[in-house]
Amino acid sequence: MSQSDKNYYEILEVESDVSSDELKSAYRKLARKYHPDIAGEAGVEKFKEIIEAYETLSDETKRKRYDILRGIFKYNKSTTDRTTQKEAQKAYRQAKNQEEIIKEANKNKQTEQKQQSSSQDFSNILNEFLDGFKSQTKTKKETHKSINGDNITTDVVITMLEAINGVSKTVNILSTQECSNCHGRKFANGYTCPVCDGTGTVSQHKKITVKIPANVKPNSKIRIPSEGNLGLYGGKNGDLYLNVVIENNSNFKYEDLNVLFTIPITPPEAVLGTTINVPTTNGNVLMKVMPKTSSGQKYRLAGQGLTRDGKTGDMIVTVNIEVPNNLSDKEIELYKQLRDFAKERV
Repeated sequence: MSQSDKNYYEILEVESDVSSDELKSAYRKLARKYHPDIAGEAGVEKFKEIIEAYETLSDETKRKRYDILRGIFKYNKSTTDRTTQKEAQKAYRQAKNQEEIIKEANKNKQTEQKQQSSSQDFSNILNEFLDGFKSQTKTKKETHKSINGDNITTDVVITMLEAINGVSKTVNILSTQECSNCHGRKFANGYTCPVCDGTGTVSQHKKITVKIPANVKPNSKIRIPSEGNLGLYGGKNGDLYLNVVIENNSNFKYEDLNVLFTIPITPPEAVLGTTINVPTTNGNVLMKVMPKTSSGQKYRLAGQGLTRDGKTGDMIVTVNIEVPNNLSDKEIELYKQLRDFAKERV
């Protein structure tokens, strides 16, 4: 199993945004628990996994590279997500209010039925029913012309790799739909419908799964027919338009059909050379970094870019040498020795 196939965060029982101190604490706790001297033979493999996970996540550069391979990108949720959440909460409160209205209407109806022994009360109820029926008929005559439903536009947020490969996403929308109590007739039992307040429609929150095509560009519009607001009196439903928003990820960029990718390496890897995993459109591939590589040096992975009109670009990988912030005293001492050796050569 490759490094990127293992979930080191799950192995150490921490979240992906864990701090260095919390990571160290979790490691020590699990290391004591699964140490072979305590857990015996059954804990050997688990103990090895814990050590492997901590060695990667405790190193700033290796952790950053691991997060890239796992698709763990830290970003703030868009305003659209917060707006959608508020709309969902509003729809939930509205549904609860509608439920209370229906209960109250049914309660009033039962009370009226008990009072039908009085001829005068029965006459009043009959007159109200007839007035409601006349009002309903009049409304139908006055609004016989069909009205098409409005379109709905919302954002869908995807990662750069999802934009390259294509993906299915579930989006939450708030749309106008036919009232389930009066079925769009605006009246129920001769009275104005208490659920929709005589409009024949209600706002409902629903989830729709949509397919985002491969190689989609930022701010592209995707049309989902008939998933907008309800059309009235035989009118067509509106459409749903998705505005594609690609997460701001500094590791990936576009240049025509080429994909530009930046990945960090450590100073020893730059000097001695190494082999690293690179995420591409066809999954992770191994790329050899030559010895004595300089920061900013570029490597080309042929045929790993975008495909359009029968043509496929390349992936241009730029290596960036990064020095970890959490160097040990021994590592610092070794760097001092290297500095002294360099001075002797001058």
